[in-house]
Amino acid sequence: MTIMTGQEPTYTVRGHKPYGLTAGAPLKLMDVRDRPREKLLSKGQSHLTSRELLQVIVGSGIKGNDVGRIADDLLVVMEDSLARPTVDRLTQVRGVSHATAARLVAGFELADRLSAVGTKIVDEDDVLGLLAGIRHKKQEHFVAITVDGAQRLIARRTITVGTLNASLVHPREVFAAAITDRAAGIVVAHNHPGGSLEPSGADIVVTKRLRAAGELLGIRLLDHIIVTAGAHRAIEPSD
Repeated sequence: MTIMTGQEPTYTVRGHKPYGLTAGAPLKLMDVRDRPREKLLSKGQSHLTSRELLQVIVGSGIKGNDVGRIADDLLVVMEDSLARPTVDRLTQVRGVSHATAARLVAGFELADRLSAVGTKIVDEDDVLGLLAGIRHKKQEHFVAITVDGAQRLIARRTITVGTLNASLVHPREVFAAAITDRAAGIVVAHNHPGGSLEPSGADIVVTKRLRAAGELLGIRLLDHIIVTAGAHRAIEPSD
């Protein structure tokens, strides 16, 4: 929306501070010291707003949509998304290429992984926080979460994507990462895109195989959790 005040036009993007010549001007019109990249280099990343950080990642705009407006549009997309936005969703923003969207998605994933390392995994609630990214996926994602002897998170990895079955989810693939991490335990989880929490026959077979392999290797299978968009359940030994 453009608000005409008789002065420089001011543009507002939903949920964000209006910007005019200083904050929203093309970078070439800004003082060099105020440009996001130069500001990051001179003052550090903590001094940048989310908008400015996005400008650094995006780099440049296109004709009719400068990097500041692209950053504003990206912020709206991220705030409106239930989960981390996908490459396809990000490229719907005018001026965002597939390469830029890929950098953003990679950055989101890296930030999620690094921020969670060392977190204490005590119960299902702690695990669920690591599974938000797969709840709304349209394909089944099988995830392995490794923990140390104090049950602190070491890593979270996607092992397979696709319908869960015993041939896709082999103990060798799951425990290879756990051995590399020198893990004491492992939690596995997968989503059910259809919304049912009932474990399938394949779910139960995979769980039993992983539990047996874990006992043999001395790396306990602590849990196997099924998640949907709004609910979850653990697969019990009695299932």
